[in-house]
Amino acid sequence: MEAFQRDFIQLAIEAQALCFGNFTLKSGRNSPYFFNAGKFDNGQALAMLGKCYAAKIVASGLSFDMLFGPAYKGIPLVAVTAAALATDHGINIPFAFNRKVAKAHGEGGSIVGAELSGKVLIIDDVITAGTAIREVLSLLASFKQASAAGVVIGLDRCEKIAADLSASQSFSRDHQLPVMSIVTIEDLLQFLTGEERISPEVVAEMEAYWQRYGAPKDNRL
Repeated sequence: MEAFQRDFIQLAIEAQALCFGNFTLKSGRNSPYFFNAGKFDNGQALAMLGKCYAAKIVASGLSFDMLFGPAYKGIPLVAVTAAALATDHGINIPFAFNRKVAKAHGEGGSIVGAELSGKVLIIDDVITAGTAIREVLSLLASFKQASAAGVVIGLDRCEKIAADLSASQSFSRDHQLPVMSIVTIEDLLQFLTGEERISPEVVAEMEAYWQRYGAPKDNRL
């Protein structure tokens, strides 16, 4: 496991963005863990989060020209990632995000930040149904000079949703785009095994949940 992956999980636990208990998901499943990027709610946490995203992007070797963050959670994520790419890796690139409701006065429009052009890398927290990111693809389609380069998320639960594919696998297949995550559920399990702050019972519950709902490895895209 890479250092930035360990940093991400450690940060998620300390910020309580990664919670353990009994959570009902949108799918109706009862999950023993839940991830909420909204809990990264202070300057230090956001700065570290940006470093983790930037490190993952650089490690991927993916080619891109700018970053885009879907409203709402993608907005702070794209800003801190762009800052970390510049300060930590010497990669100074533009970024933009969207408004949920287009502005009718002032500069107007639904896009804030740099003009959408070139290969656009989308930054978000998770993919559940992929709705927000599909909306970004529709938005990019209206800019002739822009196209999607891929998607980077914080955590991929890797749960099958249909035809034994996870949400990220399904999205990647449908749109022929790479979906990369800083960590997956398997990374979480590896990190949490033997972690003193997390009981073995919790890890066992997560392992059982993963065995029941995890997308088969053979379907990884």
